[in-house]
Amino acid sequence: MLRKQILPRPPVESTSFEAGIPVAEVATVQVTSEQGNHPIDNVFDNRQGPGGSRWIADGPGEQTLILVFDSPQTIRKVSLEVEELWVSRTQELSVSVSSDGARTYRELVRQEFTFSPPSTSFEREVWSVAAEGVTHLRIDIKPDKGGRVAQATLTSLSIG
Repeated sequence: MLRKQILPRPPVESTSFEAGIPVAEVATVQVTSEQGNHPIDNVFDNRQGPGGSRWIADGPGEQTLILVFDSPQTIRKVSLEVEELWVSRTQELSVSVSSDGARTYRELVRQEFTFSPPSTSFEREVWSVAAEGVTHLRIDIKPDKGGRVAQATLTSLSIG
């Protein structure tokens, strides 16, 4: 008879951060615009993945999202998702942090997301970063690097 043992699987790192920084409890969210039926609140509602709720800017052009922390935070990971169901475009996004009350910012990440619906309509990124004493986290979004009229969108944002 075969002798065997089932080994426990090592834990797999999740792409979401349920145990991350609870933004609603520790920060004020500032945003340049939002559609009434797609408010910035949707980015933090844990309805992630394709088809999740999302924020959409109220109009075309570059947009900014800033988290203003009540007290300085240590940030080790940034996770975000973007979904574009209708328009082929390349959205550029940068994540920056400030440790001096928004007087200066240091860029952590710059990323492009190329969408070509219906085949390529969803992107998820998880970045390991090193930022301590963060008073502000800023995301700048250029909705279309090609200069076409487009609206910025973001499905989820988690920080840990």
